[in-house]
Amino acid sequence: MKKFTLILLAVILSAWFVKAQEVDTLGAYIIKVDKKLPATSVKNQYRSGTCWSFSGLSFMESELLRMGKGEYDLSEMFVVRNVYSDKAEKYVRLHGNLNFGSGGAFHDVTYVMKNYGLVPEEAYTGLQYGEKKHVHMEMDAVLKSFVEAIIKDPNKKLTPVWHKAFNRILDTYLGEYPKEFTYKGKKYTPKSFLQSLGLNPDDYVEITSFTHHPFYQKFAIELPDNWLWYKDWNVPLEDMMKIIDNALDNGYTVAWASDVSEKGFLWRKGIAILPDVDNQETTGLERSKWEKMSRKDKMDYLYSLDHIVKEKNVTQELRQKWFDDYKTTDDHGMHIIGYGHDQKGHKFYLVKNSWGTDNNPLKGYFFASEEFVKAKTTAIMVHKNAIPKDIAKKMGL
Repeated sequence: MKKFTLILLAVILSAWFVKAQEVDTLGAYIIKVDKKLPATSVKNQYRSGTCWSFSGLSFMESELLRMGKGEYDLSEMFVVRNVYSDKAEKYVRLHGNLNFGSGGAFHDVTYVMKNYGLVPEEAYTGLQYGEKKHVHMEMDAVLKSFVEAIIKDPNKKLTPVWHKAFNRILDTYLGEYPKEFTYKGKKYTPKSFLQSLGLNPDDYVEITSFTHHPFYQKFAIELPDNWLWYKDWNVPLEDMMKIIDNALDNGYTVAWASDVSEKGFLWRKGIAILPDVDNQETTGLERSKWEKMSRKDKMDYLYSLDHIVKEKNVTQELRQKWFDDYKTTDDHGMHIIGYGHDQKGHKFYLVKNSWGTDNNPLKGYFFASEEFVKAKTTAIMVHKNAIPKDIAKKMGL
């Protein structure tokens, strides 16, 4: 009887352990989560180009959890509104020689924090135009048309009220600017609310890895959405990956900007991989048969998830070439909160997205392979204390 009880207890504990480790099966890939850090609920940017704000604030919400401040839902549209307003001023000052649109970067979030503060979602939802979710196509078009009209200078002299008129458009679509609001029974301004959170925007640094600029120095990454001309720290690829891993191992999450136009970004299947198309290991498939397959059939094989495929060995040189050739573009901001490994020991990062929880097996999350992250990362943002000391020393931090 005792033996049976012990066996039963072992089975129960084993089942609990497996559940606790969050083993996810995605086609042929069985991925066990080794590290998962606290994060707030998955949000939905819906039909807006504001991933940078959603992911940047998701990162800050995890920072608040890490700091023991509790769970917050911060307003993405407060950040978007301030960025749009300041971007318009710079666009007009540069006579339209600047990218003007809904895109942005993680440093836009810290820029708004430093200059304007933050507000909770309930104080500024940004939904004043009859929609329950964010639908920005009309607003984006109206704002672009407005600044285009201003730079044409029909009066041969800019009026002193054009920017006020621009902000009134933002008021109409997103809501009146929240100069003061009440949250949990206490009155705040955006700056006093940020102060109450204890977040310091100067604690966060953005990092990239490219060879067309010196390592361990800053440069303004040449991406259209870098309207601030913000300077990222440039480090070798190996160091960038060490920073990501060190952050996660020490309780810090990572804001992650990446190219998601890659064929291996399989959102609906919950995974992002980077198959080595030219040097594929055809386990279970004869080499002669593989060589006779059409390119379409090879692609179907590689991206079906019916097999664990060999991935590209990403080097610093390959990463640079893809960036220079426009094969790596700055498409999307997301939030890395953990990592795991598949049954063959390959590392995967657990990523929180901002596309809601539908049409995705992991309810708003996915796994990105280590090689995918190496190749397709355009930039990351981390707390400066998450950087390994030897690397931080080289950066002068």
